[in-house]
Amino acid sequence: MIFRKKTYHIEPGGVEAFTDFFHTYLLPNQWKHGAKLVGRWVSEDKRNITAVWQYESYEAYEQIEKRVRADKLHTQAQSKKQLISPFILSSKQEFMESTGNYHVPRHIVAVSGLIQNEAGETLLVKTNWRNDTWELPGGQVEEGAPLETALIREILEETAINVKLTKTTGVYQNITSRIVSIVFKGIALNTEIVKQDSEIQEAKFAMLTEENISEYFTRPHMATRAVDALKSAGSVPVESVKVNPYERLNRIGN
Repeated sequence: MIFRKKTYHIEPGGVEAFTDFFHTYLLPNQWKHGAKLVGRWVSEDKRNITAVWQYESYEAYEQIEKRVRADKLHTQAQSKKQLISPFILSSKQEFMESTGNYHVPRHIVAVSGLIQNEAGETLLVKTNWRNDTWELPGGQVEEGAPLETALIREILEETAINVKLTKTTGVYQNITSRIVSIVFKGIALNTEIVKQDSEIQEAKFAMLTEENISEYFTRPHMATRAVDALKSAGSVPVESVKVNPYERLNRIGN
């Protein structure tokens, strides 16, 4: 694991303009292609803004950076950069390695869904940062969001497909990336796909079966989840609650 520390020395009056530029162009482009933002800080005198990014390796950084620079958001950023250039006096970048694990163990929680239309076809997507494979639509769960609500929102934002979730089909753990993924099964309430270009390269309904899964899924762990969902008979209840006082937010399954 390596960390990239990028610091900009700026005019004090440029913090707001530079932050807006960062949130509009730099951050979404980096996120889209797999970079992880550890945090972003501004010094007390408003003269230095520092962002720290995390990567699996230096090679992973180089691959992500290559995709970032080829993205249309990077082209847009370069054309807009002239508006904030007067505020930027200098910048520097350095790479660091962690000396240990000093935080409470954390996992990323993700959700995905095998969503089928009336013809029994499955909704598949190909993301901009994993365009070597088709996969089930989904994404990471934001803090405080119920699992099923997060999945319904992600699918709607990425494909314009409204869904009704009917069951859960599996829970999977990616030890390498520290991701716990919950897979649901559901029904598409409409079939006209309008993909979100910033995240989705392609999206379509396909007649997915256990026999043809390799024609679509090139990553074994993703194929396993899809096959399990196709073959699923029962469902494990999934429930989202708040406590103190108790409130049930959502429940799927018996």
